[in-house]
Amino acid sequence: MNQTNTKLIVAGIFGFLAVAIGAFGAHGLKSILSEKMIQTYNTGVLYHLVHSAVLLALALTDKVKFNKSFYMIMTGIILFSFSLYIYAVTGITFLAMITPFGGVSFLIGWGMIIKEGIK
Repeated sequence: MNQTNTKLIVAGIFGFLAVAIGAFGAHGLKSILSEKMIQTYNTGVLYHLVHSAVLLALALTDKVKFNKSFYMIMTGIILFSFSLYIYAVTGITFLAMITPFGGVSFLIGWGMIIKEGIK
């Protein structure tokens, strides 16, 4: 399997998970979590889904110059969205402290895309 196929599969998995996790939150957690925690959870879903689409776009370009951007955005999804999911469900505040590292990963990934566009 080549790198493009691997990245397409990764993008597909992240997109699939975003929809599944979003549906779980909407149907399974709405009656359990506070409104504030539902909003926190939904923020994770929004960023997860949007950045999954970005992963797909980067994978479809099939350009090596976007590899680092792809992996930074993937890292952002894991650190940002998944920390928000777990925080919203468990209330473990330590996880909320991880979230900004995911945001920085997103920013670095977007910055790398900008850099490649300027070159």
